[in-house]
Parts: sequence; C-alpha cells; structure tokens
Amino acid sequence: MEAVLVPYTWNPDFVGRSDVLEKLKSQLGHGQPQSSGKQHRRVALYGLGGIGKTQIALAHVYWLQETSPDVSVFWVHASNAERFRQSYVSIAQECQIPGYDDPKTDVLPLLKRWLERKERGRWLMVIDNADDAQLFSGPEGVGRHIPECAHGSVVVTTRNKEAGSRLTKGGRPIEVREMDESESKELLKKKLEEGGIEADDLSALSSRLERLPLALVQAAAFMQEKSVSVSKYLQLLGGGDQHLVDLLSEEFETVGRDSETPRAVTETWILSFDQIQQQNAFAAELLSLMSLFDRQAIPSDFLSDYSEQQSGKGPRGEAFSFVVEEKDHGLDMHRLVQLVTRKWLVKKDTIRHFGGQALMTVSHIYPFGNHDNRLICTAYLPHVDAVLKLGGTGSREEKLARASLLHCAAGLFYYQGQWGDTEEFQAQAVDLRRALLGSEHPSTLTSMANLSSTYWNQGRWEEAEKLFVETRKTKLGADHPDTLTSMANLASTYRNQGRWEEAEKMEVEAYSNCNC
Repeated sequence: MEAVLVPYTWNPDFVGRSDVLEKLKSQLGHGQPQSSGKQHRRVALYGLGGIGKTQIALAHVYWLQETSPDVSVFWVHASNAERFRQSYVSIAQECQIPGYDDPKTDVLPLLKRWLERKERGRWLMVIDNADDAQLFSGPEGVGRHIPECAHGSVVVTTRNKEAGSRLTKGGRPIEVREMDESESKELLKKKLEEGGIEADDLSALSSRLERLPLALVQAAAFMQEKSVSVSKYLQLLGGGDQHLVDLLSEEFETVGRDSETPRAVTETWILSFDQIQQQNAFAAELLSLMSLFDRQAIPSDFLSDYSEQQSGKGPRGEAFSFVVEEKDHGLDMHRLVQLVTRKWLVKKDTIRHFGGQALMTVSHIYPFGNHDNRLICTAYLPHVDAVLKLGGTGSREEKLARASLLHCAAGLFYYQGQWGDTEEFQAQAVDLRRALLGSEHPSTLTSMANLSSTYWNQGRWEEAEKLFVETRKTKLGADHPDTLTSMANLASTYRNQGRWEEAEKMEVEAYSNCNC
C-alpha cells in the first residue's frame, strides 16, 4: 500500500531551484530506473534558516508523487526528540502497523523494522529541521532508528552541515544558497500578484533582502496586508538597519512552514542562535564575535587568537550555516544574519562584552603598518574600522587595546601618505595613552614622536617642533629610533625656516646618537 504522509500542501508559488532539485534527484537516484533498488541513499540539504530547504524537499516530494506514484512518502519533524517520536507514532498509526498501539511497544524501532521489509515497496522519508547533531548521535540517539534498506531513501533538511554529514553517513550535503536575481524577482511577482511593478524596484528589494526566500515572502506578506507598494516598502527599508530588523520581525503566514517554528526571519534565526548556545556555547561566542567584525573576509586568525585568549577553547564546531567559509580569503557572514545576531546580543545584554572582545582581538593581531606587512594590514583594515566603532565595556584593557590599534593602523596610513587619517589616529592614540599611561611612558612618547613626524610631513613646522620639544623632555632616550626620526625631521624644519645653525646642531646631535 502506497502512503503519502506529508503535512504541507503543494506550494503554487514555488519558483526556481532547478540546480538543487537536479542534484537531489541525481543523488537519490530518482528518475533513474537502472539504479533504483540497488542501494540505500541519503541526501542532506543544508543552509541558512529561511533559505528554502523545506520548500525544495516539498517540491521534490510532489514531483516524485507525480512521476512515481508507487513510492510512499513519510515526513518526519526532527527539531527535537519529542517531535521525532510523535512523527513516527503518526506514521505507524496511519499505516496501521501491527503492535503500534501496544503501550509496551517502542514505536521507533517498530517503524524502522516495518519499513525495512522488502514487501513495503519503495519509499522516501523526509527528516525535516534536523539541526541538532547530538540528537541523532551515539548509541542513544534517534539516528539509529532511521530505516536503512535498498528500497528506501532519506532526505534530510538541516541548518547544521555537521548534522547533515552525520545523518548521511559521511555523504556530501547539498548546500542551499540564496536565490539568484531572476528567481527572487519571480517569487516576488507571484506573491504580490499585481501588475505595474517597476523592474528596478523588484531588483532593489531582492538585493536589499539578499535574495533570501523567507525574507522575500515575509516582505510580500507585509506589503499585501498593509497595502504598501514595493517603492514604499523600499523607503521603509531605507530608514536604516534597525528598520530592516523591525520589518523582518513581523509575523506572517506562508505555505510549507512548520506551525511550531517561528515564521518571522529574525525569530527563526534567534531560535537557532539559542540552539547553538545550548549545544556548543563556544560556537555561539564565535558567532557573536564575528557579527561585530566587518561581515566579509573575516580572517580565521581572528578566531584562533580569540580561542587562545580564552584558555584554548575549541574547536569552534559548526555554527550552523550562518557563516560561509571562503577558502581564498576567510569567512563571510550574511548581512541580515549579522544584523539579527547583533539584535540577539542586545537582547541578551552581551553586545558590549563582545564588542570589547572583538576590539581586543583585532588589536592583538594587527601589526604596526609598514612596507613589509602592507598587504595584510590593508586586508584587515575593514575590521579595524568596524571594531573602532563599537562601544565595548570601557575597561582600561579595552582602552589600551584601542590605543594600540590606532597606533598600528596609523603606521599603514603613514606609509601610504594618508596624512589626514594618520593624524586622526595618532592624535587619538596620544590622548588615550597620556590618560592611561602618563606622558612619560615609552608608548605615549612613541605616539607623540610619530605625530610630530606627521605634522612635519604636512608642513606644519611649529606644531612639529612643539611636540618634538615636549618629547625630548621625557625619558624616551636620545638613541631611540622615534627620537632620531623626530630629530631629523626637526632639523629639516629648521632648514625650511632658514634656521641654519639650529638645523646643523640638530643634525650633528642626531648623528652622534645614532648607533650606526
């Protein structure tokens, strides 16, 4: 007897995804008669929450029902152990499996054995929202109750690549990415069901929402319910990041969405963040930290350094699919995920803590900019800008880290001749180090000497002289490289001003102090 036990109806607004669907069909062997029945196949779809994994699985199920009506389909909710068990109970009850109603019978192994019998015929089981790898692992995990036989196949949807790999027994999960522009525009058109929408507006909205299906559907639902045009909605989004997060927090209804999971994009991800924290607290720390760097090309060195500073915590584990690893340049974070992660940190009152940690991590890694390390310093610069804008806790340690980072980044600007940026960063470093370390501390004096050199390069002779004279009254040392540089600059200043005797005297003194 064929059975189709699927909790969702066909979604008439489903569009695109042909590449993923073809991979799914190929790996499952569906549509390939010569390969059917020879081996058990499992395939996992993994990706960001709201990226469309369940919808793709649903589209495949209805395609299979149409092309192979002899294949039974069973849908299992797998967000937790109780829902997994309840799905098995429902299947056993619907199929009237002998013994299912015996209170002494464990339905999980009962259903597994029943499906593995050859007379059951071909079947497909969809295990949806299998995000918790630990739920399925080990001798007590529910994974041991997933049937395995040549006449059956399994599709897993998960946000956790590790869980997908385990459930497919080392198979290579299929990553589900955001839609392409044509798919996202087609989805919006179907959902909005109105003519006269400017193509440019659709493109702009698609781009603003990063072509994420759930965000697009949520936006369309809002526009339909509030009778808001696409152009007006774009204006609302233009109000800033907080407006975007607020709009993505609106509840809405859609086809093929589990009734027991959040529907709004922000709540969907916040639930996942909470799950990560419960399952792997350190992975949650790294996710929090990464949300406060620039979202693109996050160096793995930042995460390694943070791990070492936190007494060697690790490994980082799989922070679900919120972060995409790019082999050539580091880690990228989805922009919308970054915004929602920051909202989560605000909600948990930990954003200042992680803001300080992000600042100290970059400060610890970033070298003093010069010719030799100009490439790595330039690559890290977006993260410098990001963490310098953060609030932090205001601790002395954070302030010293800020001063050090300003000092080191100013070195790169100095090398590149960006005098305005150099002065801005050096002046801030001087002020912070004076306040924290005192005017005679070597770090303060080094920053003062560097700022004096910057003034000289800008032709601001009097300011350069004044600052240099101030540093000479201190304990930096006559033979210190920064002192010698400032002396040489001051000698040039005197020459530019026609003060020949003073220039010569300064040059002689600098030469006599130089150990060369």
